[in-house]
Amino acid sequence: MRWTVPQSTSLLDELARIFPESSRGTLRGWIELGRILVAGRLAAGPKQPIEAESIVELLPRKVALTDGLALLYEDDQIVVVDKPERLLSVDLDEGNERSVHSILKRRFNKIKIYPVHRIDRDTSGVLIFAYTEEARDRLKEMFAEHDLEREYCAVVHSTPKAREGTWESFLVEGRDLSVRSVATSLQHARQAITHYRVLAKVPAYSALALRLETGRKHQIRAHCAEQGCPVVGDARYAPGRRNRAGRLCLHAAKLTFAHPITGKRMSFTSPIPLAFYKLVPTLRRPDESIPQFRPQS
Repeated sequence: MRWTVPQSTSLLDELARIFPESSRGTLRGWIELGRILVAGRLAAGPKQPIEAESIVELLPRKVALTDGLALLYEDDQIVVVDKPERLLSVDLDEGNERSVHSILKRRFNKIKIYPVHRIDRDTSGVLIFAYTEEARDRLKEMFAEHDLEREYCAVVHSTPKAREGTWESFLVEGRDLSVRSVATSLQHARQAITHYRVLAKVPAYSALALRLETGRKHQIRAHCAEQGCPVVGDARYAPGRRNRAGRLCLHAAKLTFAHPITGKRMSFTSPIPLAFYKLVPTLRRPDESIPQFRPQS
């Protein structure tokens, strides 16, 4: 829900005007949970002054599951979740760590829940699983053919040389499980294309919107590091760098695709984590600021 403020007031008073049926404690809770945006930015607090004609927005409530995992959507074919950082997407071979996959199987009592794609343990954001083999196969085909939109937000050290552009290379994985670009297409190298735009910057950091045209392992992390602007908190590709955020600052902000069975266009977003705003206070919402990149022909 989004509206324009008619006259100058405080944030809490404005929320009380729009939602008279809700207690002020409830309204304060919305602010603390990061559900209120003012002019596209996370609300600072209940007493924040709001000028006339400002745009205020209430973000949808996510259904909490466990371990910080939140349910965004579910039907009999697919389930879409918002994954927190530090939680695996899928079980490791040993099977002794919690993951989104194992939590969903227990939570919904499903014998089969099929992984479709993964995001790194320390990356947060939108993730999709399938309940049927048909849905899984169609979604995997979409990922293989890049027939969907994946948009990320990252906070990086320094700033890319150009305000927007495309990074394209062939990536290979080394014995240490890190990936790197190679000059030519080797036998095991895979093409990786990342479109980016600088959203905001401060002296030490910048916030990037990134759109994947391909989805290779560590693609964003490797490309950013190779451009001299590694992702904040990336111990693998930027060892020894100061990490004021306390996490890897990479977030899967938006996933847009056609439903694998009905064909209906669907789009799911996850708000930028608070840690990103603390490093780059001028950062705006990803669904308002991420550029509409056009894939290369």
